[in-house]
Amino acid sequence: MPFQSVKHAIEWLDLITSLYSFFYSLALAGGMLVSLPYWLFQMARHGKYRKGFAERLGRLPSRLQLPGLHEPVIWVHAVSVGEVLAVAGLVEELRRRCPRHRIFISTTTDTGQALARKRFAEANVFYFPMDFAFAVRPYLRALHPELVVIAETEFWPNFMRLARALSARIAVVNARISDRSWPRYRRFRGLLRKVLGNVELFLAQTSGDATRLQDIGARAERVRVTGNLKFDIPLPAAPAIVESLRKSITASGGGPVLVCGSTVDGEESLLLKAFENVLVQYPGAVMILAPRHPERFLVVAGLLEQMSIRSCRRSLWNGEPLTGAVLLLDTIGELAALYALADIAFVGGSLVPRGGHNIIEPAQHGVATLVGNHTENFRDIVNLFQSREAVRIVGPAELPLVLLELLANDAERRALGQRAAETMRSQIGATARTADELQRMLARP
Repeated sequence: MPFQSVKHAIEWLDLITSLYSFFYSLALAGGMLVSLPYWLFQMARHGKYRKGFAERLGRLPSRLQLPGLHEPVIWVHAVSVGEVLAVAGLVEELRRRCPRHRIFISTTTDTGQALARKRFAEANVFYFPMDFAFAVRPYLRALHPELVVIAETEFWPNFMRLARALSARIAVVNARISDRSWPRYRRFRGLLRKVLGNVELFLAQTSGDATRLQDIGARAERVRVTGNLKFDIPLPAAPAIVESLRKSITASGGGPVLVCGSTVDGEESLLLKAFENVLVQYPGAVMILAPRHPERFLVVAGLLEQMSIRSCRRSLWNGEPLTGAVLLLDTIGELAALYALADIAFVGGSLVPRGGHNIIEPAQHGVATLVGNHTENFRDIVNLFQSREAVRIVGPAELPLVLLELLANDAERRALGQRAAETMRSQIGATARTADELQRMLARP
C-alpha cells in the first residue's frame, strides 16, 4: 500500500476513534444529567458519593505520593470491598516480584476506599476518576503506568483508550461475565470489540467466563483461565468482638448461632420469620444479621422493632446476653470473621432476585452454608460447591424447615461445613498463576 494511502487510513481511523469517544462521552454526560436527582438524593440521604468527589473529577489528592521520574508504576483498579480483598494477595505478590515498581490502587466505592487505604496505605490509594477524558488524564499523566490491572469487568472506554495511548499495557484479572451482564454485553459487542481491543491480557475465573469474553469481543489469543482470586483470600485476623461474642453466648447458655450476611431488601423479613420458627425449638438461639448496605442499618433496626424481636445493634452492644435475640451488625469489616461463630450461615442477595453474594467467607471457616435460589452472579462458585454437596440451596418457603433439619442433625451439619472447607482448599492457586501471567506480559517487548 502506498505511503499516502496508509497515512489517509490512519487519519480516518483517528477520526472514527475521536467521533466514537465524543459520542460516548456525550451519552455518558447525558446519562449522568438525567440521573442527577438520584445521585443528589443518595448524597443527601445516605452521604454516598460525597467522599472523593474532587478526586473523581480528576483532582489528584495531596496525600498521593507520586512516583519518581524513572520509577515504573502498576495501577490496580478494584471497585469495592470484594475486589480489594481479591487483589490484596496479588498486590503483595507483585510487590515481591517487581520491587522496582510502585503500585497504586484505585476504588469506586467508599467502603472499598476505606479498606484499600487500610491495606495499602493512603499514599498509594485514590478514587477512580469518572470516565471523562478531563478526569482521567491527570492521573495518567501523573502516574504514567507501565501496567494497568483491572479487577473483574470494569470496561471504561475513555480510560482504556487513553491508557493505551500512553503505552500502558492493560490486563483484566479475575475476569467474569455474570448471567445478568452477558445479554447486555452481547447487545453492544460491536462497540465492545473496539474497547476490549485495548486490553492485552484477560485472565478469566473459569472456562465459561473465557468463552463469554471471546463472545463479546476479546481476542481468543489474549484470554487465559487462571482461576478465582477470591479462593486465595486468607482468613482475616479475628477482631476482639469475635471472642467477646463467643464468651458471652457460651456464658449465657446461648445457641445455636445463625449468621446471615450480606442481606438485601426483602430478605430480612423472611430470615427473621424463619428465626422465629427456630426460637420455638431453640429458645436460646442467636442470630447475627448483617445487611449488605450500611444505609439500610436503620431500616432493618426498624423492622426488628416492628416484628417485636429482641435485638441489639453491634455498635451499642456492651456484653449483655444475646440468647433469643438478634445482633444487628451495623459495622463494616467484621462479618467475614464473625462467620466463625456460626452453626449455620446464610449468604444473602439470593432469596430475592439480586444475583447472590460470595459464599467463600463462611466456607473458609468450614461452616454449613445456605443460599437462596438467586445466585446468578456467583453461578460457577455455587455450582462447584453444589456439585460437591458443600452448600444447600433453599427457597423462602423451605428455609425454616432446612434450618431446623440441620440444627437437629449435628453430623450432617458438620459434614456440610467440612465439605465446604475441602472445596475451598482444592481451588487455591489463582494468585500465583495470575502473577505469573502478568510478569510474563511485562517481560515481553
